[in-house]
Amino acid sequence: MIEQLKIKDFASVITGGTPSTSKNEYWNGGSIPWLNSGELNQDIITSTRNYITEKGLQNSSTRLMPADSVLIALTGSTTGVVGYLTFEACANQSVSGVLPSDKHFPKYLYYYLKSIRKKIVSDAYGGAQPHISQGYIKELQIPLPPLEQQKKIAAILDAADAYRQKTKALIAKYDELTQSLFLDMFGDPVKNEKGWEVKKLGSITNMKAGKFIAASEIYSENSSQLQPCFGGNGLRGYVNSHTHEGEFVLIGRQGALCGNVKITSGKFHATEHAIVCSPEVQYNTLWLYYLLKLMNLNRFSTGAAQPGLNVGTLVDLEVFFVPNNLQNQFAERVQAIEEQKAQAQASLEKAEELFASLLQRAFKGEME
Repeated sequence: MIEQLKIKDFASVITGGTPSTSKNEYWNGGSIPWLNSGELNQDIITSTRNYITEKGLQNSSTRLMPADSVLIALTGSTTGVVGYLTFEACANQSVSGVLPSDKHFPKYLYYYLKSIRKKIVSDAYGGAQPHISQGYIKELQIPLPPLEQQKKIAAILDAADAYRQKTKALIAKYDELTQSLFLDMFGDPVKNEKGWEVKKLGSITNMKAGKFIAASEIYSENSSQLQPCFGGNGLRGYVNSHTHEGEFVLIGRQGALCGNVKITSGKFHATEHAIVCSPEVQYNTLWLYYLLKLMNLNRFSTGAAQPGLNVGTLVDLEVFFVPNNLQNQFAERVQAIEEQKAQAQASLEKAEELFASLLQRAFKGEME
């Protein structure tokens, strides 16, 4: 028999908080893990970048959550993202946690909440900054079969997810390999320990900001008549006309991904929040992409609330450059790695499809 219960009827729900950042004693030397909502993108949460002290815990609204808590992001682009906590930790005010109980198997709840993320996002309120509340989470109705059935469903989904995660890890390894290849051949582009000749970035590239386009002209769905539109945080959507055609490096100029670097080709539109960069004819675009990626351009941004990059700053940025034959040699090796990565990417797409199918079947009573 499957019961339909609200989360508040079988488990406790708590929300985090942030110790004052002006109090060094709340943060310095801290050993208590403290999560922000972005870290829920790990899915299975095994690490955190931030720690607070016992004083920080006692003098803020944040609360410790035990291992096996199911975490849900409450605000912004991460609204409805679900994470499974594998260690005791606390979190900020943008994260709520459903604590373990004797009524539910936590992994089952984790997978169920992942399966209804679209509903959660559609229920969120607030235009520019959508959000949900702890109260909303408490009221969510969950189909709860007997514990043994919950465990069985979770085990099947664990197996499918393990294959998916293994393939993701392989792709990440290919990305690490290309970065290692660059460092082995040319060294750290910030330190320039190999003593390459240095020039200003503006002297070896063409660089300019993109053009404004009204939000009403950007479509969320793609079609054969539309081209991608890139802004400061990556892909914004799709548009009827393009401003660039060819192979370019794009640099996020403003927003959360300010300084982020991506390579693109074909026809596309770039908004004023993206910088479009292409090397002079004697330089290789793929080499330039890795050079800029490894330079951590975000460190040159200004503004705390809304960080931004100035085109003039990048034009005057000193970078090393290497002979064209070495750039091409690097690019050829990267292309060979990318071919292997593309095969892994195709496997990942199949793994994602399998996992999504099982996730939906599991909660429609189709998995016995």
